[in-house]
Amino acid sequence: MPEPATAEGPDVVVVGQGYVGLPVALRAARVGRRVLGFDLDKDRVDKLRRGESFVDDVTDADLRTVIADGRFRAGDDAAELAGFSTAVVCVPTPLRDGAPDLGHIESAARLLAPHVTPGCCVVLESTTYPGTTEEVFAPILEAGSGLRAGPDFHLGYSPERIDPTNPRFGLVNTPKIVSGVDEASVRAVRAFYDLLVDETVLAGSVREAELAKLLENTFRHVNIALVNELAIYCHELGIDVWSVIDMAATKPFGFMRFTPGPGVGGHCLPIDPSYLSWQVRRALGRTFRFVEIANDVNDNMPGYVVARVAEHLNRRRLAVNGSRILLAGLTYKRNSGDVRSSPAILVARRLQALGADLHAVDPFLTAADVPEGVELVPCDAEQVAAADLVVVLTDHDELDWELLGSVPEHVLDTRNRLRGPAVDRL
Repeated sequence: MPEPATAEGPDVVVVGQGYVGLPVALRAARVGRRVLGFDLDKDRVDKLRRGESFVDDVTDADLRTVIADGRFRAGDDAAELAGFSTAVVCVPTPLRDGAPDLGHIESAARLLAPHVTPGCCVVLESTTYPGTTEEVFAPILEAGSGLRAGPDFHLGYSPERIDPTNPRFGLVNTPKIVSGVDEASVRAVRAFYDLLVDETVLAGSVREAELAKLLENTFRHVNIALVNELAIYCHELGIDVWSVIDMAATKPFGFMRFTPGPGVGGHCLPIDPSYLSWQVRRALGRTFRFVEIANDVNDNMPGYVVARVAEHLNRRRLAVNGSRILLAGLTYKRNSGDVRSSPAILVARRLQALGADLHAVDPFLTAADVPEGVELVPCDAEQVAAADLVVVLTDHDELDWELLGSVPEHVLDTRNRLRGPAVDRL
């Protein structure tokens, strides 16, 4: 692996300073590398320069420590990329009309290409379909640098495994898959991540590493869809799905616990399995049936929650139109401020379309984060008493659960946070 650059420029550049890139950049700085956190979002870069974190797993104190010791700086000028020995690309890969949008990956490659030098190492972390690194990313780097991936510079893929707010597994203690386009690239990529994490896992090829990431999230997506559909049928059959899951989870082998909810959200589950499905359809002309079914089930869960809201209110001779509904939690997961693809937001929009008077409590959000027509209010006795229905969508630990459950017959809980015979659970 190349030695750190001796110039004042960065030794490591991390392109993309979001939920994946910022933790990687700060970890590299903590182990002694000189790091540039690069992002084209000027507002984001300005916040980082002020030592203000917008990522759940990075505190302001974490950020200011590495800024103060000169190991980390943020930038948005491509000229600052010059001089790196290692570049890591952690940019979004959204879907556009059902197909992968690699625009951010391609832009990152074009920005880096003029600064690629013999012996440097470039790693892609963005989730994508098999073949992207070698067939899309590499040609742009080669065209812009005049160098070849493998013989002249190292190139590899190492899929991100960031689970924001996970109290047990973070970047350092989660095994990191590494791969390279040739043996020298494998050694360079592995040497870099060996500095950052406790364990690296060598993939047989770059394409295998790319597919492994898609399998990880497709596994979760399919199993969540299974229990979501089970929850729908259990409700119709008069069976407590949560009790069923609890009993099945006592089996010490052959079962893994997944729980239902209002849908899936975040930067992975609503998107990554569709990358796999798209690739199978494009390359083989067939559908990946499990993914298609899981997409259908999970995509329809917000609508099912709205139907349950209507059912609950109807039993009390109330209509959705005009009912005051208090939504508990709007982010896509517990104890996180991330609203990307949040199913709770979809539930709110559908209820709003039906004429509901919507209020929400979420300790991680500000009024600017919630949809238009939803009023962010304090979690207090007045708000709970005024609500015709409390709908639990995200079970943040900071919410006052005793208060929210104080009128249990007026609660629809999609997360099994509140118990009791009067609580209506998913």
